[in-house]
Amino acid sequence: MNILINFILASIIMGILDFVWLRFAAKKIYYNEIGALLLKKPFMPAALLFYVIYVIGIVVFVITPALNNDSWFYATYMGALFGLVAYATYDLTNLATLKGFSAKIVIIDLIWGALLTSIVATGTVVAVGLL
Repeated sequence: MNILINFILASIIMGILDFVWLRFAAKKIYYNEIGALLLKKPFMPAALLFYVIYVIGIVVFVITPALNNDSWFYATYMGALFGLVAYATYDLTNLATLKGFSAKIVIIDLIWGALLTSIVATGTVVAVGLL
């Protein structure tokens, strides 16, 4: 049951933060840098599947160990590392294989992935501690 609660809390935090990022902060940057590669509308089943799998990864590999160690600090730095690795997998693969993929997007995404995942993991650990 705890894992389900952790998943729900992490999903809510991630959903809010990534929505704000993609809708307001990053939209223009992505279109300016890689607009020719983007669909007019995202393919939502794939996007939702990514979020489910990614949040499961955060819960299993970051949040659960942080809670077991009673350490929000663990959640913060391991969340950042997990996010950096996951986003690097996507962005560096695209940079290596897609014509026109932007190095600027790689840098922005790596920073965002580390920051987002760190905040999601830390926020979930803190919230669970308050429940």
